Amino acid sequence: MCFGSKNDAGDTGHADAPRPAQGQQPYASEQKRASVPHQYHQQPPSNDFAPPAGPPPGKRPPAVDDFAPPPGPPPSQRPAGDDFAPPPGPPPSHRPAGNDFAPPQGPPPSHRPAAGDDDFAPPPGPPPTHHPKNDLSYMAPPPGPPPAHNDLGYMAPPPGPPPADTKPNPQHDWEAVVPDTSLFPPPPSFFSGFDRSPANNATEAEAEAGEAWCIQHPLVAPITPDGPAITALNAHNPRLMQPDAYRGNLMYTAPGVWKGSTNSQAADSTIIAYPPLYTVTLHSPLAHPSRPKTTIYYEVQLTHAHNPRHEICLAMGYTALPYPSFRMPGWHRGSLAVHGDDGHRFVNDRWGGKAFAAPFVRGERYGIGMTFCAVGGRIETDVFFTRQGREVGRWGLHEETDAEQDLPVTGLEGYHDLTCAVGTSGETGFEVVFDPARWLFKPVGY
Repeated sequence: MCFGSKNDAGDTGHADAPRPAQGQQPYASEQKRASVPHQYHQQPPSNDFAPPAGPPPGKRPPAVDDFAPPPGPPPSQRPAGDDFAPPPGPPPSHRPAGNDFAPPQGPPPSHRPAAGDDDFAPPPGPPPTHHPKNDLSYMAPPPGPPPAHNDLGYMAPPPGPPPADTKPNPQHDWEAVVPDTSLFPPPPSFFSGFDRSPANNATEAEAEAGEAWCIQHPLVAPITPDGPAITALNAHNPRLMQPDAYRGNLMYTAPGVWKGSTNSQAADSTIIAYPPLYTVTLHSPLAHPSRPKTTIYYEVQLTHAHNPRHEICLAMGYTALPYPSFRMPGWHRGSLAVHGDDGHRFVNDRWGGKAFAAPFVRGERYGIGMTFCAVGGRIETDVFFTRQGREVGRWGLHEETDAEQDLPVTGLEGYHDLTCAVGTSGETGFEVVFDPARWLFKPVGY
């Protein structure tokens, strides 16, 4: 230890620090040590920690090595918690075969089930399906049912299929109750009504005028024909009556035959015949039980038609009396007709009618008829239509109709007199035939 700084190392103005004399013993006399400060006096070593007598432990003979260190690292070098150090010897996986200390079979004790849970452990040995065939310790179950089924109350079914039931099952004769629907007539066209005709249409004012006329002139009661009327009916020779609005010619050409034509300026009009072809007093099936069915019929031959669209503006049908002559048949109460310009049928329908037949063609013959039959004290009425001597359409007057669109058929049911009704509009040529000998179609009953 020095008492100056490094800067004072070469300073000759100061005396050197005291140094021990060279070659002196550490323990010199007191006079020689007096020049060293007191706190730096060297004390003689103490004998409290002197080594024990004898050679050091590493030099002792083995026989007397009572203080040899235990094997392993010293306690200060052991890892913390090393209370479960591995036992001496190699690990189990490296032990030679036949090691007496190999782990026992089965899971370790920590993985064994609780006491009492292992009561149903599988028996030792392989399962029955893995037993060798020649293993006598394995016993297959005996043939037959188990002992619980050996009682007398159990009878095994005999071999073979079960016997057939000799008693046939009763079957309901549905054919005797349900009729053959193939014999039914075709269903009516519920929704075939048109708001307007695709060919020709009258104005709304004309339709309102026709309705007002019908209100002012209600249907009349059946008439009682006189002698000339009865004669004309029996001879099929009624007279056609030309309406005021008719523009053209109408002439009688032969018994039961009338020929007519209209010009291009002709408006809607209806030609009727007198006497009526059907009269309640002479033809009603209810008034004549011996004649339960009555048929009326006539035909119209189309001779020519001249208009830009080559349409046949002619209608043929029936009407109760009276009927507005300035309107086409079928447009108001108590009237029905088939119109040639569109082929629609009209029954008290001043709108567009219902689809029924093909439009008329010049040079062809058309016919329309009605049948009246007495059924249970009332009259059932059918309408049929012919073309070139063949029936091409039919409908029942009382068929199911649309309550919102279809109007009543009052006047056409057989309780009022009915006459033929031929409607014309524009330029048309025609011939009306009442004589059955000239008809192309022969209705039943004629």
